[in-house]
Amino acid sequence: MADIDETLQERGSRYGVFAKHAEVSQDLKFTINIHLKRRGKLLQADQQEALDMICHKIARIVNGDENYDDNWVDVAGYATLVAKRLQGEEI
Repeated sequence: MADIDETLQERGSRYGVFAKHAEVSQDLKFTINIHLKRRGKLLQADQQEALDMICHKIARIVNGDENYDDNWVDVAGYATLVAKRLQGEEI
């Protein structure tokens, strides 16, 4: 349990209180899904997952350390995975 507690402590100091992070993340996902439904859009699984993960990373930025570059790199990475698939490159 000590390893888990240490990990949670470290992540909390980097990303903030998890419940607050979850609130931001879920709000973002909810808003996106409302607008997709209003427009009659159904995304491919990789597109939806990328948006979900981008929301997760945005929530970490908003709730935690906005200067932690890994979150910004991850946002670009998830978007790039979808873009490459759309361009015919499977990753």
